[in-house]
Amino acid sequence: MTLAGYQFKPKLWAVAITICMVWIFLELGKWQLSRADERKSRHEQLEQLSQEPVVTVPGSLIRLEDYQYRQVEARGKYRSEYTIFLDNKTYKGRAGYHVLTPLQIANSQWYVIINRGWVPVGYDRSILPEIPTVADETLVTGTVVSPELKMLELSDHTSSGVVWDSFNLERYKEMTGFDLQPIMILQKNKVEDGLIRDWDRPDSGASKNIGYAIQWFTLAITTIIIFLVLNVKRRSK
Repeated sequence: MTLAGYQFKPKLWAVAITICMVWIFLELGKWQLSRADERKSRHEQLEQLSQEPVVTVPGSLIRLEDYQYRQVEARGKYRSEYTIFLDNKTYKGRAGYHVLTPLQIANSQWYVIINRGWVPVGYDRSILPEIPTVADETLVTGTVVSPELKMLELSDHTSSGVVWDSFNLERYKEMTGFDLQPIMILQKNKVEDGLIRDWDRPDSGASKNIGYAIQWFTLAITTIIIFLVLNVKRRSK
């Protein structure tokens, strides 16, 4: 191909590589846009469910899909001897734990995991904070989330005694032998136990995916420009 004063004779392999890279970048950009749409939809669902009336967690097996993001209440007794501390949780820049305790639902064999809130790490990590727990029957209100709060796992050993790096419902079932509902409740009602229950409602996060999509589309355009610059040469007189 010849332009005024220039010639365009790219190698076949260069054309193939460029087409392949541009296609990959475009597909990644479209995937990020689809993720943004999913996040927006999920966030709208969360907003809608948060406005609905509080529902009671029954003493029979439920499904996470039917309760996720809903405002719920659960009445029962804590089994504080099975409390675990979820490590690597920060609040306003301070390191700490999330305190997870099973609640036996009243008049039932079923339990539900309650994320009771955040507590700071002490000066000595070998000494865990003491958390006051109501011994009698109590009413817990909060928001339902998935119980699988997994973080980066550096090995297969993610728990050490009562301090866990990530929560795994099946592992917890094996440890306690409890019949556990497939949900976790982020407690919201105020209790004088020293725990902080400042649960931030995250935004949809869609803007981050849109930003990534723009980066991928920019890379596709940049690849085309580089291809043209390297393959368009001035003709010799």
